[in-house]
Amino acid sequence: MNVARIRQALIGKPLDPLSADARHGSALIAFLAWVGLGADGLSSASYGPEESFLSLGGNTGVGLYLVIATVVTVFIIALAYNQVIELFPTGGGGYRVATSLIGPYPGLVSGVALILDYVLTIAISMAAGVDALFSLLPTSWQGTKLFAEGAFIVFILVLNLRGLKEAIQVLLPIFLGFIITHALLLVYGIAAHVTSLPALVPATLSETSRMAGSIGVLPLIGLLLVAYSQGGGTYTGLEAVSNNVNVLAEPRVKTGKVTMFYMAVSLAVTAGGIILLYLLWGVQPKDGQTLNAVVFGQIIGNLGMSAGINQTLLTITLAFEAGLLFVAANTGFLGGPAVLSNMALDSWLPHQFRYLSQRLVTQNGILVLGVAALGILLWTRGSVTLLVVLYSISVFLTFAISLFGLMIYWWRHRGELEHWRRRMVLSAIGFFVCASIFLVLVVQKFADGAWLAILIIAALCALCIWIRHHYDETRRKIGEIDKVFGAMPELPVNENPPALEPDAPTAVFFVGSSRGGALHTLLWVQRIFPGHFKNFLFVNARTVDVRSYGGEDILATLKKRASESLDYLVRFCHANGMASRSYAVYGTDPVTEITNVANKIRLEYPNAIFFTSKLIFENENWVTRILHNQAALALQRRLHLEGMQMVILGMKI
Repeated sequence: MNVARIRQALIGKPLDPLSADARHGSALIAFLAWVGLGADGLSSASYGPEESFLSLGGNTGVGLYLVIATVVTVFIIALAYNQVIELFPTGGGGYRVATSLIGPYPGLVSGVALILDYVLTIAISMAAGVDALFSLLPTSWQGTKLFAEGAFIVFILVLNLRGLKEAIQVLLPIFLGFIITHALLLVYGIAAHVTSLPALVPATLSETSRMAGSIGVLPLIGLLLVAYSQGGGTYTGLEAVSNNVNVLAEPRVKTGKVTMFYMAVSLAVTAGGIILLYLLWGVQPKDGQTLNAVVFGQIIGNLGMSAGINQTLLTITLAFEAGLLFVAANTGFLGGPAVLSNMALDSWLPHQFRYLSQRLVTQNGILVLGVAALGILLWTRGSVTLLVVLYSISVFLTFAISLFGLMIYWWRHRGELEHWRRRMVLSAIGFFVCASIFLVLVVQKFADGAWLAILIIAALCALCIWIRHHYDETRRKIGEIDKVFGAMPELPVNENPPALEPDAPTAVFFVGSSRGGALHTLLWVQRIFPGHFKNFLFVNARTVDVRSYGGEDILATLKKRASESLDYLVRFCHANGMASRSYAVYGTDPVTEITNVANKIRLEYPNAIFFTSKLIFENENWVTRILHNQAALALQRRLHLEGMQMVILGMKI
């Protein structure tokens, strides 16, 4: 079995990006989007409520405030991000919001924080999930936890290389198992103590009055704010929908809002309900067990069944909880590559991140996210405590920037849009909540890892600025070449063009989007081989990337631009007495598409020689090789292996 067959067995057969069936088949309906994107928020109910509750110390009598704050905050953020879905139906989420509504540099900070968030989503989900599983195993297995975490990351990475929907369908039973088990436990756990519910409010008010009198009002507010912020990870995952609107089924805005509703309700009920269970059942921490394990054990024990059955039910519940954490890691592989591709479209990152694989997923982004998550797991040794701090800092920085951008948008369009005041107030409340959580986390957890999150974000922003500067300078220099040919008048269509001679020497040019670059190559060939070639063929291979895959209208624009560029080159040849013809090909892998069309050309024009150009930098190094697609060299190798001759002409910039 060769490498190609092994690859196909792992990630599946190629898909046609121009096929409407392929686009429809890879799009997610609201339910599957809830599974694939909502697992991040739901899974944080495994540790978010516990972090909040434990932060209260011995003052759990005021825990009811955390229940109310959790539910209210989830819906505020969800409603605010519905606005993002409306305004940016092609996806991009916090990065696109900040870039469009505030400016490129706030957008950069938001995008970098989002990338870090998704890397940490994978890492923390794997670490917490493996911790939960290994709590059911003998302690002698603890030394293999890191290996297990790495193995699970590789498994989910391969699923995502096969395609979004395939990954979600494999993980669907785990998601549903978590929903069913936890819903039953929540309902029974609350119903069993329903008579205690009316007493919670006066008890909470009494405890509030007592604490305010003993420690003061401001310290009490500070305690609640810290506890509230500690569980802030509970609200993560809500942005994943707005980041990935482009992968949702049509109508995308409606599907996105329905998905957001599913996420908000399930997250608010689960997270708020678990804190309520802690209060109703008087949960106390136990060594070697999570608070969820303690309270679920108490609830199951109250069912009146045998000890063996109780342990089995608890094991199943905790296994689904661990499984959902693995499903949540999939959110990182869904959302992270989408952010990388959007930033690559704006030249903050290498352009390779914008390209789709033959399975119509952003393969480069998936691989980078997986490798980064493995690296950070090894560096932190799988410490959930450190990962939670890094995680919360990055996500609430993005939340705050995005909601601030929405505030600016509604203010700028005041009077023009209906209900702008209501929407601006909603955005302002969301901004205040998220900014408060972010600042509290930075201050309270600075020495515990917050400084590292800020350092990583700053370092990545600096790298992105350098990359964008390089691309801007390269575009400027290419633009200078285009200007040389820019003054040339549009050429009329020649009604009697020179006829092509299939057996005559034929020059075949692989051209890109630069008209100047194509003419530069054509004129150099005529200068080097004067009068030798009788036929001049042009091939334009357009890459179907994340942006052009967004819909029929964008694909139509892509085809139109390719046609206009090729038509001009053909008219130029005809006007100068040269026989000419053009070919346009589309796909996710330009090397493969061009190789296929080259084989067809060789059959019709056996004396063909292929030409293309390549950018030449004065100080070429490994950085320029990463930032600029080396398709010319890869194509030359492929054609030489198949017995075709190809010449690369350098274009110095």
